[in-house]
Amino acid sequence: MPTQCYTVVSHSVETLLSWVKSGEIAIPEIQRPFVWRSTKVRYLLDSLYKGYPIGYLIIWKNPDVKLKDGSISDGKKILIDGQQRVTALMTSLLGREVMNSDYQSQIIRIAYNPQEDIFEVQNPAIIKNPAWIPDIAKLFSPEADVLQIVDDYCARNEGLTQAAIFKQIQVVQKIIYNQVGVIVLEHSLDIDTVTDIFIRVNSAGTELSQADFAMSKIAVNEAYGGNIMRRAIDYFCHMAVNPEFYQVIEKQDIEFARSEYYSKMRWLKDVNDDIYDPSYTDMLRVAFTSQFGRGKLQDLVSLISGRNFETKGFEDRISEESFAKLKTGIMTFINQNNFERFVMILRSAGFISSRMIGGQNALNFAYIIFLRARYEALSSGLTERLVRKWYAMSILQGRYSGSPESSFDLDIRQIQEYGLERHIETVLETELPDSFWTGLLPQFMNTSSSQSPYWKAYQAAQVKQNDKGFLSRDISVTDMLIHAGDVHHIFPKNYLKKQGYSRSKYNQIANFATTQSEINIAISDKAPAQYLAEAYNQCNGGEMKYGSIIDAHDLKTNLQMNCIPYPISVGGDMDYEEFLQQRRKLMALKIRDWYKSL
Repeated sequence: MPTQCYTVVSHSVETLLSWVKSGEIAIPEIQRPFVWRSTKVRYLLDSLYKGYPIGYLIIWKNPDVKLKDGSISDGKKILIDGQQRVTALMTSLLGREVMNSDYQSQIIRIAYNPQEDIFEVQNPAIIKNPAWIPDIAKLFSPEADVLQIVDDYCARNEGLTQAAIFKQIQVVQKIIYNQVGVIVLEHSLDIDTVTDIFIRVNSAGTELSQADFAMSKIAVNEAYGGNIMRRAIDYFCHMAVNPEFYQVIEKQDIEFARSEYYSKMRWLKDVNDDIYDPSYTDMLRVAFTSQFGRGKLQDLVSLISGRNFETKGFEDRISEESFAKLKTGIMTFINQNNFERFVMILRSAGFISSRMIGGQNALNFAYIIFLRARYEALSSGLTERLVRKWYAMSILQGRYSGSPESSFDLDIRQIQEYGLERHIETVLETELPDSFWTGLLPQFMNTSSSQSPYWKAYQAAQVKQNDKGFLSRDISVTDMLIHAGDVHHIFPKNYLKKQGYSRSKYNQIANFATTQSEINIAISDKAPAQYLAEAYNQCNGGEMKYGSIIDAHDLKTNLQMNCIPYPISVGGDMDYEEFLQQRRKLMALKIRDWYKSL
């Protein structure tokens, strides 16, 4: 029979807050910043006031570690579920600042009306209304003079008895004596078990990833700078999306602004490229895998906790070494030259817009490939070729779409054993043989998803080959992808609807072409045989209806580069199903030629 892997205890709100203030329990900022609405804070306090349960908190004890002198250090307790609730109590009852979703510091002030016995979020009207105590945090301050507060309140509200108001305020103050259930998990539990427990207990349905637990372990380790490292990861990811955030850092987090991390990431303030906007999970995966030669974040959690995989014990020496190694990985990740060169390589493959990027894990491992190539001192030309081809292969084969951690771990271990170039060449030859382009890929392209990696790869191929838009003489696919051209249905949507085709049929990616808006509008619902015959007619002096192509050879070339099959390419008629089959084959061959050119 399995042994119980947790204990359940009850503690008062006052005790929990004192533990957080003293550092006995660490809030790892798993879900930072504070995301609750102010009204939810009011609701929490009202529940406590009425004696209602507010759900269990979950604490995961860090393992005790062996120090260099042979003594044992007690591990901190980490609050892994309940951060938002505890933070809500700290800001409302203790007046502590929290960081909101815009990374601005604020205090959520809750007001109390003793006459109506209700709580409300403080607002200008409440501040002006004498019936309200505008900030209940004053009732919980160590310097609070309750008698004076009652005197002042009654002076503002005539006809009230001091005894009645005093009694009401005393009831509010007893909130901090209410009991909260706490589940304490054993330090020996692995991440999968902790995750399972979290999901089962967490009534809000929130899920935590292995990256969340890794971030929690990083954040609570102040001895080796984990608290600063945690902010570096979080801030870099936020600045990548919102460069102006640097102003918030420099104004509100002076400690971090003076750190070596910030000096290495400040370049982001002048960058608006959104090709690669990593999340903290992405950043952790890349930094850890590239630096440690492992792909499972569970191993990172163990290593920074000091796990000795041979003795099964925990040693401070291993924790120190692991934090130093992870720091190197983070600094390498945020290095301007590394990051910008990697993005440049992606662009050189034809991925010029964030809308064309698919498969974030494929992108992450491509960056790992780049960093490993730098580590192995491969030439810049070889590095670029390996990164481009690996990313292309990864999205075409969905290499990291199923179990990314297992795939990361397998690939990085093979790279460790055989070297980067040899492993990549072996995998590319196995995953993308000649038969892939003529057999499997056309079948894979039987999809109606505009987010399909095959459509994105086709667009990248058109960019790389400098193709012009469908029926365009001068405007390229590149121009339209940058400046929002249309995706045209070669067999117009309404034309196919009238023939009874469903959405999944008329939206096949083999029916898509990147087109100028005015050309798309001019075509309207016409059959391809009709509008292409008219396009050829304008090449023979007829009415100009579609773009500015006036030479039949130029028109034929345009249709070929847009993979329009015969006989439609010469203005003839063709069955729609046959058209899809033929065009998929042509698109697959274009993708093949693109891939071989990378």
